[in-house]
This record gives sequence, structure tokens and C-alpha cells, in this order.
Amino acid sequence: MLTNEAYKPINCDDYDSLELACQKQWTLALELKNGEQLKVKANDMITRKNVEYLVADLSGETRELRLDHIASFSHPELGTVVVSESD
Repeated sequence: MLTNEAYKPINCDDYDSLELACQKQWTLALELKNGEQLKVKANDMITRKNVEYLVADLSGETRELRLDHIASFSHPELGTVVVSESD
């Protein structure tokens, strides 16, 4: 996955939903824009060099997923959220 591409911030409502998932340590079903599907436990949100990441637990391994690489995520209490870029 390219990491040098310009970061495109995601919609504020989608960001807030991910933040809530981290606060509640929810397990999310994620679909990445490259088609990869993951089940992760949401742990934290971080920003590094103006790029925002979801810090998630994937089968005991910590992964940092760029928010603009997430196509959608779902949880029973949230439903499915299709991530869109901020305007």
C-alpha cells in the first residue's frame, strides 16, 4: 500500500463513530479500499505527520490503519458506516 500518497481527511461524523468505537473497545468489521476485510478491536486514534490512524488489535497484533484507506466499518450498535472524505 502506498504510504507517500497525500492524506485525505475523512468526514467528521465517520471520525466520531470510530472514536466512539475506540472508547467502547468495539470489535469492528472493516473493509479497506484495497478490498481487504478485517475484524479488529478498535483501541485508539492517533495522528502522525498530519495523517490520522486507527490503532486496532488484529488477532493479538497491533495495526495502525490509515483512516483514508478504510472504505467502511460496521458494528451492531453503529450499523455500517461507509467512510467518505471531508468536504
